[in-house]
Amino acid sequence: LRYFNIFGPRQSPEGPYAAAIPLFLDACIKNESPFINGDGEQSRDFTFVENAVQANIKALFSDHPRLSGSVINIACGDRTTINGLFEMIRDISESKSKPVYRDDRPGDVKHSLADISLASELTGFKPTFQIKEGLKVTFDWFKKKYYSKT
Repeated sequence: LRYFNIFGPRQSPEGPYAAAIPLFLDACIKNESPFINGDGEQSRDFTFVENAVQANIKALFSDHPRLSGSVINIACGDRTTINGLFEMIRDISESKSKPVYRDDRPGDVKHSLADISLASELTGFKPTFQIKEGLKVTFDWFKKKYYSKT
């Protein structure tokens, strides 16, 4: 199985390779300005972790003969721009944050979108969580984990 931009609870905003979603969540909760590389119009197929879990379970129990040795894309099959991602997180967090744009990172892929038709055909996989639902679950966990006073 080949996974596309998995996100969800327990992702850390720390470290040099922290993913965009926890970094954006952290900035929005603090009402700070996160960095966006390039113009923010690059896109990714963000996939909530529970979709990946379901894909693993479906693959485990599939007896389709073509499954073994095949490259199976696991994602939502939807393209979201980095600007769009930031706007969703800002809305969920009710933040007033505004991003700061900086130069593109050399070698970054402009667009990434998975074709999940083979996953559906061979395992019956269909994502059950769309990005906004996954972001809300992730935000709730993130806020409790990093910003709860208890």
